[in-house]
Formats: sequence, C-alpha cells, structure tokens
Amino acid sequence: MSGISTSTSTSTSTSTGVSTGTASVEGPGAGEHGRDTGTIRLGDRTRGEATDDTTRYAPEWLQLREGVDASARATELLDPLRIRLANLPGRSGGFVIHDLGCGTGSMGRWLAPRLDGPQHWVLHDRDPYLLHFAAVGSPRSAADGSRVTVETQRGDVGRLTADALAGASLVTASALLDVLTAAEIEALAAACAGAGCPALLTLSVAGRVELTPADPLDAEITEAFNDHQRRGDLLGPEAVSAACDAFSGHGATVRVHPSAWHLGPDESALTAEWLRGWVGAAVEQRPELAARAETYLRERLAACEAGELTVVVHHSDLLALARPAGGS
Repeated sequence: MSGISTSTSTSTSTSTGVSTGTASVEGPGAGEHGRDTGTIRLGDRTRGEATDDTTRYAPEWLQLREGVDASARATELLDPLRIRLANLPGRSGGFVIHDLGCGTGSMGRWLAPRLDGPQHWVLHDRDPYLLHFAAVGSPRSAADGSRVTVETQRGDVGRLTADALAGASLVTASALLDVLTAAEIEALAAACAGAGCPALLTLSVAGRVELTPADPLDAEITEAFNDHQRRGDLLGPEAVSAACDAFSGHGATVRVHPSAWHLGPDESALTAEWLRGWVGAAVEQRPELAARAETYLRERLAACEAGELTVVVHHSDLLALARPAGGS
C-alpha cells in the first residue's frame, strides 16, 4: 500500500481543533438567506456529513492555507532540530515522527523533505476523513532520497502518553497548541519528556493581527476573536507561553520563533476566507458587534478583492528539546 498502513483508536473527549466563525455575518457572495453558505469558515469542521461524534475541518480550508503555512514556519528552528535528531541513540534505523492533529498532512509534506534519513510518520487525528487525505498526500522521500513511510492513527491527542510515544524520534503539530487546555499541554510535555523526544509545534496563534489600511474596529474584532479562542478552558493566545513553561518544567530546552502569515494580493482567496472566519468568531463571542461587523466585513472583503488589503497574522513556532530518554 505504498508504505501506508492504518490503525484506529477511539476516543470521545476533547477534539484536536475548534469550530469558529459560525455567526451569520454577511459579506460579498452571501447566500440568499443572509448567510454565506459557500464559505469555508476559519477552522470550520462542519463541511461534509459526519456519521459519528467526530466533527470535521473542511479539507478545502486546510489546502487553501497550506502554502502560506509552509512559507510562515520558522526554518530557523530546523538546524537545532537536525542536530538533536542526528545525535539520538538508535537513529540508524531511521526516525519515527508522530504528527498530532495532522489534518490533511501538511506538516509532513513540509518537514519530511527537509530532513535526511529514512522516516516513518505516524499521523494522528480524530477525523478519519482527514486521515485519508493525509495518507494519500504524504511525501515518499526525504531530503536525501531516503524512504518515507506513513501510518494513520485515529484518536485523541489529549490522551497521549509516554507509552504511546515509545520509540518516537520527534513529535510535530501545526495550529494545535492554541486549541488545547492547560492540562492537555502539560500532558503533552510530560509525554514527550517521558519518551525523551523533541517536539516541533508550529503556527500557534499569538493574538495579534495587523491589517493595512487600519480600521477603528480592528482592535475590537481582534479582542473578541481572542476571547473566542479562550472559551471554555482553551488557552488560545496564551498557549505558547503555557507550553514553554510546561516543557521547561520537564527539563526541555525551549526555543520560540515568530511564524507570521503575510497576506497580500496574491493570497486574496485565503485572506477572504480568513476574514469571514475571524469576524464571524468575534461576532459569535460578542453578538453586540454584529451590525458594525457586517459593514466592516463587507468593506474589508471589497478591499481584499481590489488588491488593496494586506494582513499580518502573527503566530509562534516552538521547538522543545527534551532530554533523551535514559540520557543526561
């Protein structure tokens, strides 16, 4: 099966992502009932028919953002990661890399061709639909031409343990930390420390957005969106700070580097979808914004379509270098 195998574990606790932007905010292209029914909302997991309790990220949204994600990830963290991987005990058999909340597998497509040596990727997600996309679209060769193989595991990353990571060389994730709770981040740090494997956790929201030209409502929308990201016990923009504390507390050396999206006229399709989801989540959090947000969104989308809007969405990448298991 072209190096792909599948296995399944079931879980019904926390999800690996959150649904945002479900408020009805009109903009260009809105449906006849006042709702943009064709929009892929930011982090929308409702496209397609679910047959169980699993919600879904729209693969169209994940595919739309993949190129910008790839450009944004902090390559500055790769050299220290390569050094650690080169010095792992037992690396002659290749690397085993666990990708958490893998979605359609964009992290593997980005990272596998940047690392030398044979690699076996274990792709984790709750959504079997996305796992299928990830397996089919996985890379087949490393930077030096070595073979890359893949297996999928359906399950909840919130229950990850050191035993589940036994033999792992690396844990990766994209856009995951900010949709975890403090307890889940602590469990992740403990699992990586117990397994003695490093973690590369990219594209966590930082809570800062810059739109040019500026608008008086920018700050209010940003604040409401950030509050939406914190609903329940989720950490949202505070996740990277919490992860630094958790991994450091388990003895890891932690590095953080900015990984912002830079969206201009060439990324107008992504910008438009991001705007709809961003504003929609803000209105869901603060319904009193709805009337002003409707006008705001319409004007922002028109500027985007005209090539007159640029956006910087700030993220952070984190590399945690755990002490090797059994080492000093």
